[in-house]
Amino acid sequence: MELQNTKIAIIGGGNIGSAMVRGLLRSGKIPAENITLTRRNISRIAEFAGSGVNITNDNPKAIKTSEIIIFAVLPSQLLQLIDSLKTEIDKENHILVSVVTAFSIHEITNIAGTDVPVIRAMPNTAAGVGESMTCLCAKPEQQAALEKVKLVFDQIGSTLVIPENLMSSATILGACGIAFFMRYIRAASQGGIQVGFHAADAQFIAAQTARGATSLLLESGNHPEREIDKVTTPMGCTIAGLNEMEHNGLSSALIKGIVLSYNEINKLK
Repeated sequence: MELQNTKIAIIGGGNIGSAMVRGLLRSGKIPAENITLTRRNISRIAEFAGSGVNITNDNPKAIKTSEIIIFAVLPSQLLQLIDSLKTEIDKENHILVSVVTAFSIHEITNIAGTDVPVIRAMPNTAAGVGESMTCLCAKPEQQAALEKVKLVFDQIGSTLVIPENLMSSATILGACGIAFFMRYIRAASQGGIQVGFHAADAQFIAAQTARGATSLLLESGNHPEREIDKVTTPMGCTIAGLNEMEHNGLSSALIKGIVLSYNEINKLK
């Protein structure tokens, strides 16, 4: 697939839609003029006005001029929006991509009323800096369309193709996960302030240390405990701190939070 010739419409210029546009622009692999971003209140996406990206509140026009149509709206808006646009959707020329949680390929296809390829994708807001973790899925007969869409999302971070029954789990671990890790960094920063650092320095140290920890895991493939063992010495300060955190429920709280978020997914519809 030639990315230079790929035309993409992102329907919904909220946080995730805008982050995807920033990431695509940052990659330099898709010309800005081949990207269309829509939002009802166009002034909310004015930051892209000078970038070459087409910004508009005309969803039908955006669809007509694009091949890959990415829906990035609130869950409560998705099905009604697709229903209102289905006369513009052409199964021969379009691929629909939903980054909206909770709605299955079957539900989206039924509303679209056509055999148009439908792909589900779950990126996160780190797309804006080219570091998204995006999980994707499609029906077996739509592998060609899936590969096209995957190539686009490869430009804004890492991708993983998964079964559709894991998409809700991917939402929690990968998309909501950004907030979970941000909260850890915030807490670590506050601890750093208490032990002597100014706020900006504490945040910088915590954030860079988090980046280093993730890079170690991604590049080595090691289990986290193997890397933990490298910095925990007998009667040392690291193991003392870790044990205190565990006594106060660190791992348990994280797991419970992930499971609770997962159980809330279907309430979003």
